[in-house]
Amino acid sequence: MKRTKGRRRFIDYPRQGREGPRRWLPSWRQWLGTLSLGIVGLAGLFAAVYATIDVPNENALAGQEATVYYWADGSQMVSVGAVNRQNVTLDKVPDSVENSVIAAENATFYSDAGVSLQGIGRALVNMVSGEETQGGSTITQQYVKNTYLSQDQTVTRKVREFIISLKVSNQKSKQEILRGYLNTSWFGRGSYGIQAAAHAYYGIDAKDLDPSRGAVLAALLKGSEQYDPGLSEANHARAVARWKWILDRQVATGKMSKEERAKYRTFPEPRGQSKPTSQAGQTGYLVDVANKFIKAETGLTDKDLARGGYRIHTTFDKQRTHRLEKAVQDVRRDTIDPTQRAADNYVEFGAASVRPKDGAIVALYGGADATRHFSNNADTTAVPAGSAFKPFVLAAALQRPDDEPAATTAQPVDHKTGFEDLSEALMKAESPPFVQAGQRIGLERIRDLAVAAGLRKESMARLEQTFPLGTSAPSAIRMASAYTTFADGGLHTDPYAVSGMTHNGKKVSGFHRPEPVQILDAGVAQQVSSALEGVGWRTLGQPDDAKPQQPVAAGRTEPGDRMKSAWFIGSPSALGPEFGSVPGTGSGNAGGVRPDRAPGAAVGNEPTTAVTMFRNKPGAPELLPMQGVGGSSTELGTDIPPKIWRAYQQGL
Repeated sequence: MKRTKGRRRFIDYPRQGREGPRRWLPSWRQWLGTLSLGIVGLAGLFAAVYATIDVPNENALAGQEATVYYWADGSQMVSVGAVNRQNVTLDKVPDSVENSVIAAENATFYSDAGVSLQGIGRALVNMVSGEETQGGSTITQQYVKNTYLSQDQTVTRKVREFIISLKVSNQKSKQEILRGYLNTSWFGRGSYGIQAAAHAYYGIDAKDLDPSRGAVLAALLKGSEQYDPGLSEANHARAVARWKWILDRQVATGKMSKEERAKYRTFPEPRGQSKPTSQAGQTGYLVDVANKFIKAETGLTDKDLARGGYRIHTTFDKQRTHRLEKAVQDVRRDTIDPTQRAADNYVEFGAASVRPKDGAIVALYGGADATRHFSNNADTTAVPAGSAFKPFVLAAALQRPDDEPAATTAQPVDHKTGFEDLSEALMKAESPPFVQAGQRIGLERIRDLAVAAGLRKESMARLEQTFPLGTSAPSAIRMASAYTTFADGGLHTDPYAVSGMTHNGKKVSGFHRPEPVQILDAGVAQQVSSALEGVGWRTLGQPDDAKPQQPVAAGRTEPGDRMKSAWFIGSPSALGPEFGSVPGTGSGNAGGVRPDRAPGAAVGNEPTTAVTMFRNKPGAPELLPMQGVGGSSTELGTDIPPKIWRAYQQGL
């Protein structure tokens, strides 16, 4: 029988004359048609988007609002602004610097269309999947982002960047784009643009940069927080490696001869960092700590903060900060005299006060002047703690591990922990019992408790026999914070420096404070505090005016430590006369548990304060010895930090 031919369909799908799965497989013509329609559709969409997005007006970076920091009472501390930038023309930038930047960031700059499809695609995929964005943008795209757009990492912003980059590439010459890029790029140290960067890192104009220094600045474009050689040893290593690569890259691209390259074998070290005069005294150190906290909590970078427009409310108490600075200055004047004793040269002090109730950093002393001494002594991790670390050993010996069954007797602490021996050794400044305790309970257990109490793991020393004697090097901020654990019944809250912030009037998220964590049993915290009160009495003695005071729970370094530091950490104690404690000095509370206080309840807001002293010659790899500091009567300088603590307490 002759088959009747049916009407031919416009789209033969499912396919006629096919059976089974083949009916559902498109023909090659259908595949080609679909692909063609897709391409036409995408082209139409691209044309529509291209026509819709115009090149906006340039961002007025120099007109951005300053960033303002406020004291805890709401009064203004300092205004950091406006953007540090000085525009220069390309004739003021050496060709070698231009070549370094192009070699580092976009070798095809002069021949490409202004965009990198591969870079855009990778960024879009990463953003959609929630992964960290990667580099790959051309110089034109980076210029567009700097000049016309926000720094937000969103799909919409990346699409606009792509379209505007194409238009800018058609409307502007490569020289105009390169000039704009060099004048708007972030180089770190508060500097936007090559001119400001040349001054920040080498103290010269951009026109005076040689190929070697130019390569260093080009390396910073990859990220100053990772490549500023002055920030850390790791940064320095990365900067040197990239500096070498950029110079070699110019040889490979024909922009530098091998003979010229051979001249640059020694890394041109940038000069030390400096703070603007508005951040003189302690202000620069306060801003430094606040910024570190902001970056850790929000993911913002120095580049973001430098753009301005932020209102930052800190936890710093104006009166306490000024009194702490005065206490250091007064004691230094009375005890340190470099003209009379060589050992008094290069003496540095650092200090911090942390509130037990919530971890707020209420005061700090970072050095003599942030504009002359950039390193923040309150936040350094280069000073060994010495005997001031021993209370953590005592606490570890007293604390029952989570996997250990509870005691079946009324005795709150197992005698095997040797509380009496360690407490007496702490009072007498003896070390062998603490070494033995480390062997008995385990160095890992001591380290883990110290870290849980607030010390950073990266500041912990190697787990060797001397570990319990304080070879670790925590900062003054972290030592004060960790001691609040003893002061607050075993509760600990990580220290913080910013209570909240806004950007252009909008609240910035990330400043929710976590609840305190019970690190130690309340009874253990009470026993450690009781032992520390003995140290406070022995160290501070009766006040000069003989007025009765509440006791002080205190930790300190001892002359027998023979270490290159001196510490004193003091908490005005909560233990009242009902405990039969001897009077020390200071006022307020911290350190124990009153009979009418529930275990773990907060004891109040009197801060715990850590004071450290050390000798650090600029450029020297290690701390200098303390022998002779302050004269023979100061016992290796260990008597000086307690004097600062007392002066600070009495001045409040």
